[in-house]
Amino acid sequence: MSDATLETAFTKLVGVRHPLVQTGMGWVAGPRLVSASANAGALGILASATMTLDRLRSAVREVKSRTDEPFGVNLRADAGDARDRVRLIIDEGVRVASFALAPSRDLIAELKDAGVVVIPSIGARRHAEKVAAWGADAVIVQGGEGGGHTGDVATTVLLPQVVDAVDIPVIGAGGFHDGRGLVAALAYGAAGVAMGTRFLLTSDSTVPDAVKARYLAATVKDVTVTTAVDGLPHRMLRTGLVDSLERAGRTRALVQAVRRAAGFRKLSGLSWPQMVRDGLAMKHGKELSWSQVLLAANTPMLLKASMVEGRTDLGVMASGQVAGVIEDLPSCEELVARVMSEARHVLDTLPTPG
Repeated sequence: MSDATLETAFTKLVGVRHPLVQTGMGWVAGPRLVSASANAGALGILASATMTLDRLRSAVREVKSRTDEPFGVNLRADAGDARDRVRLIIDEGVRVASFALAPSRDLIAELKDAGVVVIPSIGARRHAEKVAAWGADAVIVQGGEGGGHTGDVATTVLLPQVVDAVDIPVIGAGGFHDGRGLVAALAYGAAGVAMGTRFLLTSDSTVPDAVKARYLAATVKDVTVTTAVDGLPHRMLRTGLVDSLERAGRTRALVQAVRRAAGFRKLSGLSWPQMVRDGLAMKHGKELSWSQVLLAANTPMLLKASMVEGRTDLGVMASGQVAGVIEDLPSCEELVARVMSEARHVLDTLPTPG
């Protein structure tokens, strides 16, 4: 089935051909990957947290020059300039705004009034209920298998919980990489699936080859959850840096954090007070040391070291557990076609009652 399509509430809402989302991964989801995902029929989401406003505007325009398909921009709702970024998205005619943390009711209303589809990412049923009540158009639900900051409830438990709790389209995330997973999510009542690590490991991803090789070599047991990076549960590949952070005392960790924070401040244009404020906003009520607060604010620098510079020894490699079962680097077009063909095959071969 070369043109396998599955129309769902999500595809109708956003206007994409397939119920697949390429997530907004920092330093990974740039214009090339996003436009390739969009041209393949998925919803590509541009990661904006690591970009200045000017860079974001140019990145959005670059995506628009590469594709006529709908795409989205991922925002940090707690960022000091979140409203400026919302206005940029509206001005540039971006179809979808996704959020790593729940946006305020006012931000949702501003986007919806401008015709932008609002899709927050959540990790708990109560968060889904909150943003749905505030007017979100859909939600991405990430279970504990997902990469980056994550919870401890498995997708197979969390996804049906959220589907039962809200009446807007739900997209499952965490643990998905093929057509079988898409069908499973649809069976739970989801309207599609979002994939990060699977799209990171494509030929369209700009992640250095040496880093991709580390992901491909990883087993399921090489993907760990640690709080050593920024005090919050963070799923990533286990590396020497992760080991050293877990062993480091508070003083040594603070020195490392300040050094990396200085680099991110120069890159992002943020002031020290803005960085500390952003770090504190990520605490979510947790008791964090000052080194963890700084690391929370400049975790992007740890990701940049790996995802841009190829320094697997100095950087963090956020990863879903599915890295342990991914073995190849297809193009986005090949990946999406494969996933949809597999999904149709699974649906066609399911046993019928009686």
